[in-house]
Amino acid sequence: MFRDELALRVKAGDGGAGCVALRREKYVPRGGPIGGDGGKGGDVVFAADGNYNTLYHLTHQPRFAAESGRPGDSKGGTGRSGRDLLLLVPPGTRIWDHRTGALLKDLEAAGQRVVVCRGGKGGRGNRRFATPTRQTPRFAEPGRAGEARRLRLELRMIADVGFIGMPNAGKSTLLSRLSAARPRVAAYPFTTITPNLGILKGDDARTCVLADLPGLIEGAHAGKGLGDQFLRHIERTRLLLHLVDVTPVALKPPEEAYRLVRREIESYSPVLAAKPEIVVATKMDATSSRRPLTTLAKVVREVSGGEVWETSAVTGRGVPELARRLFNALERMKGELEAPRMM
Repeated sequence: MFRDELALRVKAGDGGAGCVALRREKYVPRGGPIGGDGGKGGDVVFAADGNYNTLYHLTHQPRFAAESGRPGDSKGGTGRSGRDLLLLVPPGTRIWDHRTGALLKDLEAAGQRVVVCRGGKGGRGNRRFATPTRQTPRFAEPGRAGEARRLRLELRMIADVGFIGMPNAGKSTLLSRLSAARPRVAAYPFTTITPNLGILKGDDARTCVLADLPGLIEGAHAGKGLGDQFLRHIERTRLLLHLVDVTPVALKPPEEAYRLVRREIESYSPVLAAKPEIVVATKMDATSSRRPLTTLAKVVREVSGGEVWETSAVTGRGVPELARRLFNALERMKGELEAPRMM
């Protein structure tokens, strides 16, 4: 089950209490204090792990606590420190402090980690308080409490290409042709209710990550439908793949569908709307008329100056060429970022 938002409570381990003990040994008439220090409490650590793509595995437990430190030893030994609590989350997870609203960490890449709560310090044993004038102290420090927080986790998927379009535009079908992903596909709108990820493999060992989102409808930026709940997942994408159904049974004429989705994207985030876009006319096997495609191409040139790519995920028409175009566009964008600035 997919889950991309979560609220939970976490608590670091408490420090162990210091020990009060006095030496009691034969032939040692003036045995002094020997109580050991308590151990440190365990930290709460979040780490990004590429094996996860949802927060669902954390939903069954509302509170997580690290192990507390052990008390000091009566023979002068320090108590064992508590084990850290390691919580694994998908790359792209943002961790917020629920009370202050502060962003604690954005775990963008696998392997990144952050300590969100630090364990309490262990208390000092009575041997730490011995002085020339107080040679047998009979007291020790309690361990300090570990930090506790209420957190809000928000997942924003890491993908190179984000699929956008109206419901039933053919996004899931195209994803299944470009990658090994097997999203749910059916001949009715709103088949996709959660984001799907796929890996596109090139002929030269190159790969890129594709993200298919639920379809967007008018008013999506204001909360209508499902698409607005997942638009944040393509905020990190480098390239938008805008799919438009050009068949006679499409929910809207192609040019209207294109303008509607562009309008919703711009209303949601101007930064997202400014990302490079490739427009794809889908289901070309199911239409014989060129008029809708011609009208769509004219609108796309007016809006972005781009062209329309013709595909059919059923017959495979234009799919291999589209895959190469995606890789070329990503490589070109990478080269632009790495190009040295002119002084």
